[in-house]
Parts: sequence; C-alpha cells; structure tokens
Amino acid sequence: MEKTKKQPSKSKQAFIAGIISENPTFVSLLGMCPTLATTKSLEAAVGMGLLVILTLICSNTIISLLRKVIPAEVKIPCYILIIATFVTIIKMFTQAYLPDLYSSLGTFITLIVVNCIILGRAEAFASKNGPVASFFDGLGSGIGFTLAICVIAIIREICGTGALSFGVYFPVGAQYIFHLIPAKYALSIFVQSAGGFITLGLVLAFLAWRKAVKDDKKLALEKARIEELKAKKAAQLKEKAEAEAKAKAEAEAKAKAETPKNDDVAVEDIKVDAPKEEAKEQPKAEEPKAEEKADASKPELNKEVA
Repeated sequence: MEKTKKQPSKSKQAFIAGIISENPTFVSLLGMCPTLATTKSLEAAVGMGLLVILTLICSNTIISLLRKVIPAEVKIPCYILIIATFVTIIKMFTQAYLPDLYSSLGTFITLIVVNCIILGRAEAFASKNGPVASFFDGLGSGIGFTLAICVIAIIREICGTGALSFGVYFPVGAQYIFHLIPAKYALSIFVQSAGGFITLGLVLAFLAWRKAVKDDKKLALEKARIEELKAKKAAQLKEKAEAEAKAKAEAEAKAKAETPKNDDVAVEDIKVDAPKEEAKEQPKAEEPKAEEKADASKPELNKEVA
C-alpha cells in the first residue's frame, strides 16, 4: 500500500502562509504607512518589526481565547480595545528601555493600534481558530512583515547613504557601519519620502515579474504533461487498432482455411441424397385411358350377342 503524505498542521500552515504566500506587505499590501515611513534605516525597520510581532502574538492569542465570549455585535470595538492595551504596554516598555528607538519611530508606535495587519489577522484568523494556531499565525504574519520592511530598508539605506549602520537605536555597545558603495554615488532621494514609494514599486515589480515567470514555467510544464498524455493515449489507441486488425486477419485466415472441408462435406451429402431424389422423381406408369378400355370391351360384347 502507498503511504499517504502527512498533511502539515494548521499551526504550521498559518505560520508559513504569513511569511510567504500571504505576506501582509508584498501580497496583501497591508500596513503601507509604517512600511514607507519607518524604512529609512535597517535598524529602525527591525525595531518596528519586533513591536508588530509582539503585538500580533499577544492580541491574536487573547482574541482567540475570548472568541466565544465576545458578542458578535461589538467584536470590532473589543478587538481594537485588546490591541490598544498591548500597544500601550509595548510602547511604555520601548520608551523605558529603548528611548532612541522610541524617539525614531514616534507616533508610528501608537498607530500600530489601527494597523490593518493587526486587525485583519484578528478578524480573519484569531476569531475563528484556537489559541495555538492563532499564536503561530501572529508570529508568521509578524515575521513576514518584518522581513518585507527590512528588505525595503536595506535597499533604501544602501542607495541613500551607501552604507548599513547598526547600534544607533539598540544598545549593542557600539555603532557598526558597513560601507558598501562610495558615498558620492549615493542618492539621497531614497532616504526621503519619495524613496519609499520608488523602492516599494521596484520590489513589487520584481516580485510580479518573478511570479509571472514562475506561472509561465508552470503552464509550460502543464502543457508538456498534457501533450505527453495525448501522445501516450494515441499510442495506446494505435496499438489497440493494430491488435484488432491482426485478430480480424487471423479470424479471416482461419475461416478461409476451414471453408474447403465444408464444401467436401456438402458434395458428399449431395451425392448420397441424389439417388433418393432421382427415385422420387421417376414417373409412375401411365394407366390406360378410358377410351382404350371401352374399345377392348367391345369384342367381348359382340361375342355375347352372337
């Protein structure tokens, strides 16, 4: 018996989907405001991504636990209240332990409350699934968002400043700067507001091109598979037709070989039956006609008269 492939669990599916197939930034195009505003540097993007991950995990888990308690009429206000509570807690910790990051992100930390990614995952997934699956869904979506804004931040920072820096907002002991291209070739527009739109458009165009190439390749493979099946079917039909023609020819040859024997038997039957038929066909002796009988009786009558 063939072994059936084990299907991945719902938690694993939700986790992988949030990173790749349902990436909130590159696929669903959600959370564009922090994507464009907090990606001037890689370090700021990492900080924003971590805050979103914590908010998603906490809010998804709590909403999933309370999904059967919250009335359907007021579920959206309740979701916003839960999200705002965790955002406030995270904001206070950021202000206390990462003041430079807090100053850099500013009001965008507060705007996490109305981030479409947070509310969207709460409504689409956490309100319909268990806490474990909701936890991994929040983790996957948060990681997907963080990876997306980090990619945009890397492009913007390198193109805008010619280097990548780390240690400005996080207390890692020192500031690390990695020069990748000469500063004279850097384009300052990439670290401005317009640079965010340009970079996002280029990344989305690249992903669309990559998806189109992948779809074309998949379509070509599907066409090749269909053509192979057609050729295989045609070969099978040809073999079947040849087999039927061969069987028909053999049957005709066999019938032809048996035909003389049947003729001999027929001839013998005819010969045996022929005398009987001739005997049957021999005419009976004709009886004397009435006139001749009358003529033969006349002399007898004459003799009697005499």
